[in-house]
Amino acid sequence: MYKVFINDTPIIITSSIKKENNFPVFLFKNVVIDEIIHKLQNNIIDGINLYSTDLKNDWNYFLENFKVVKAAGGLVLNPKNEILFIFRNNIWDLPKGHVEKKESLENAAIREVEEECGISKLLIIQKLIITYHIYYLDGLKLKETHWFLMSSNDAKMLTPQSEEGITKVVFKNRKQVLEAFENTYSNIKMVYESYLKLS
Repeated sequence: MYKVFINDTPIIITSSIKKENNFPVFLFKNVVIDEIIHKLQNNIIDGINLYSTDLKNDWNYFLENFKVVKAAGGLVLNPKNEILFIFRNNIWDLPKGHVEKKESLENAAIREVEEECGISKLLIIQKLIITYHIYYLDGLKLKETHWFLMSSNDAKMLTPQSEEGITKVVFKNRKQVLEAFENTYSNIKMVYESYLKLS
């Protein structure tokens, strides 16, 4: 299954017949991708299920409709198992950013977290999940973000990367994370859920 968000509304491409939400279901081979995106961008529908009989090929066809932009980021734990959050554009988020040419996903994830949060001593524990969202910037783009579980015992004051629109960088405990989720993106909740499944 693949879940792609536009304005926080999902396109779910799945080979499963089991319906797990109230979104309409269409056969992947019968839909026009541009029409779906138009409906989701304009809030005509709240989400959509696309049933695929060949998930791998249909997913590759779906990707051909966009310029794919690779990004990487981290869910970072401190010694208290609190999670590192950034506050950007008035929304709680996890640190992430674009992968540069010839840069590995792991190096990009560490670099972006360091730059956006002013943190060091980062260690990658494992890969978590890949999330996808569509946005418009000089044409339709699909951002493919590779997320890593990380740890850091850096005790110095964190500094938000203000030129990236980040105004706060804080570690949050579980209660504070749930409060932040009242003002975050669906993709970020997916990253957190993938982390919870490890425990």
